Order: sequence, then structure tokens, then C-alpha cells
Amino acid sequence: MEKYIQRSLEPVLWKAVGQFPAVVLTGPRQSGKTTLLKHLFADKYGYVSLELPDIRAVAREDPRGFLEMYLGTGHL
Repeated sequence: MEKYIQRSLEPVLWKAVGQFPAVVLTGPRQSGKTTLLKHLFADKYGYVSLELPDIRAVAREDPRGFLEMYLGTGHL
């Protein structure tokens, strides 16, 4: 397992999650966004990737149903 590199953005994310119902983290590919979010929030929040075309299609075609699939299981 690779060593996690602590980011200076961590306290900002913790504060944002405490103040807002949704938080968006954007940045270039392969910059550590997913690693950072999983490191900080994996114990409390689930992770769903829209990278696979079939999953993305379900989310696009039935957004409410897509969210209900994960909300009902406690993943989101």
C-alpha cells in the first residue's frame, strides 16, 4: 500500500462538509482527488464512480432512481 500524502486542503474540506449538504472537489486527472476524499470520508460516506458507461447511463436516465439505489443501502 502506498503512503498517503497529507494535503493542505483537508481542513477546508472538513469545514465545507460541516457547512454544506453537498461539496464538489474538482481538479485535473490523476491529481489525488479520489484518494483524498476516500482518506477523509470513507468511514462516514460511500463512494460511487460514474466512470463506467453503464453506471453513468443509469444515473443520466433515472437520476432519482440512481440516488435511491444508494441512499437505501446507506452508501451515500
